[in-house]
Parts: sequence; C-alpha cells; structure tokens
Amino acid sequence: MKLKVLVVDDTIVYRKILSDVLGEFPDVEVIGTASNGKIAMSRIESLKPHLITLDVEMPVMDGVQTLQEIQKKKLDIGVIMVSTLTKKGSEITMKALELGAFDFLTKPESESREENIRLIRSALTPRINHFLKRFEFKSALKGKRTPEKETPARETRTTTTTGPARSAYEKSDIVAIGISTGGPNALTKMLPMLPGDLGVPVAIVQHMPPLFTKSLAESLNQKCALTVKELQDGETLKKNVAYIAPGGKQAKIVVGANQVKIFRVTDDPPENNCKPSVDYLFRSVAKEYKSKVTGVIMTGMGNDGTLGLKVMKSFGAVTIGQDADSCVVYGMPKMAWDAGVVDKEAPLEKIAAEITSTVKR
Repeated sequence: MKLKVLVVDDTIVYRKILSDVLGEFPDVEVIGTASNGKIAMSRIESLKPHLITLDVEMPVMDGVQTLQEIQKKKLDIGVIMVSTLTKKGSEITMKALELGAFDFLTKPESESREENIRLIRSALTPRINHFLKRFEFKSALKGKRTPEKETPARETRTTTTTGPARSAYEKSDIVAIGISTGGPNALTKMLPMLPGDLGVPVAIVQHMPPLFTKSLAESLNQKCALTVKELQDGETLKKNVAYIAPGGKQAKIVVGANQVKIFRVTDDPPENNCKPSVDYLFRSVAKEYKSKVTGVIMTGMGNDGTLGLKVMKSFGAVTIGQDADSCVVYGMPKMAWDAGVVDKEAPLEKIAAEITSTVKR
C-alpha cells in the first residue's frame, strides 16, 4: 500500500514543487492539494491521506489551527510542517511541533527554482523515508494489537567503551541533552518534569535553524520550573538553567577567566551534517566535567551524539537513552545503544526522574 499524501500550501509554486518531489518516491502517492486549512479539512475527510505537508502561515485557517482540528477529530494523520525562516514562522512551527507534528522543513529562498527544488528534495527525503518506515510498521501491526504493557527501562549494562568506574554515590554537575526529530514535543513533556531546584545547568542541542531555537526556548520557559533560554557566547553556566544551543551555530563549553565555565558559540563547520551538533557540544562537556556528567540522547534521525557519548563514557559519565516506543524516530538513541554508549534506556515519561536521580545522589 502506498503512502497517501495531501499537500497543503497557499502558494501555487510550493504546492507544485512539493507535489513533484513527493511524486519521485515510488511508495508515495500525492492524492491532492489544498490552498488553506479549511479546504484541507474537507479534502482530508474525502481523500483520507496518511500524511499531509502543512504550510505554517496560510489565510482562513493556518497550520496550527489545522493541526488542532485534526487532533480534535482524532484523525490518525502524520503532519510535516513547512515553514518560512521568519520569527512568526518559527513561533507557529514551534506550537505545531509541540502539539505533535512529525517534523518540519523550511522553505528555501533561492532565486533559482532548480535550487529550491534541490533543497526541498534534500530536506524532504530523510523525513519521508523515516515516515515510510513508521507507516509500514504500523500497517504491519494493524489487527495484531496486544494489550499495551508498560515498557521497562533497559537496565544498566557493561558498555563496549572502557573508562574509570563511576561511583554509585558520585553526582553529576551538569546534564547534556542531544535531540532532533520529535524534539520540541518530547522536551515539552520532559523538561517540565525536572524540578526548579535541580542544582545543575542543563545544556541542550536541538537540531534546528536560526530563530527556531530561540522560539523553542521562549516557549519552554513558560512551561518549566527551570529557566530555559537560548545560550549566548561568553555566558557563564548557572545552576537551574536549561540552555539551548542557537540554530546555525556550534556551541561548546570552555573554561573562562577565574576558572569559570562559559559557553562559546562558534561558526565551526557542521558535524554529521548538523549545526548545532550534539557531538560538538558533548565532547566539550566531557572534557570540562569528566565523570560528573549525565549525557542524554533522545528522539531523532541519524547518529549525532554517539561519538560524544563515547567520549563521556571514557571519563566514566552516566548516560541515558530514550526508548524506541516513545521516540518519534528511534535513530540517534538506537545508534548510541548499539554502539554500547548508553547505560540505560527509559521511556520519555521516566527520563526526567532518571536525570534527577543522577544529580541528586
């Protein structure tokens, strides 16, 4: 069975580009288009798509309103948001991702149509491939459901890395989190579970472009007991603050004047095609905090974070991975687990408790 996709965008140019690129996938069928959310809802009822690409800013009914309507009607439809690189676009996209949209991509701004098509294809391909895997898995499970059981955390194990043994009583002085696809929704659920008196700083890399990370930080700050902000170059790390690395830059921790640890924001090249990169941050955290680190890898595509966790483990740090069932995409945590650099896997709703136990020892 092919994946049926509805393309929703108020611009005829992007409806055409998205439809053409999606049509290149042998397992995808574009079953229709719509120019706003209201029209999309009527088409959804008649065409019954499995996935929609949903423009963020539209007249009549915008992307978030459309997504809310889909959820209100309890429709089992995946959503990929399509956003502009603007403050308004980033804020609306963030709301949609927190509501549970699968992922998003940004509209390229090249004057060349061919270049815009190339960029859309490059951004859409991994997202569609991952969604297809989920779609095939869910289709295979249909009609074979068993009563749901609570997924236990995978217990601590001996990893493939070597390093000093971590004392059962040693507590972490920092939490470092790497996350990607499905991240805003996961962070919206997990970070508010952390206490406001956690007692350590939290450093987060969420794969996102400029503006989007700032919108994410502002949104999370309203929901969390911790202060949440986008980190700045030269900023001193403080307890009970969660820092989100800025999109389009690399972020690391170094020792500044008077042996105080500070953030450095650089324009160093991407790692694992990511900027910001989890590995880039994690290496610096391991270097400066040695064994007193809690490294956390959560939902996302690719392998960013695995090498950084390996460095952490070599110093004796403790590491936590999000489990497969609660991930939107079980990519980054799976790579890290398979590489032997995750001590324990836990479902999303238990990650905050796992983190807290490592810093409150």
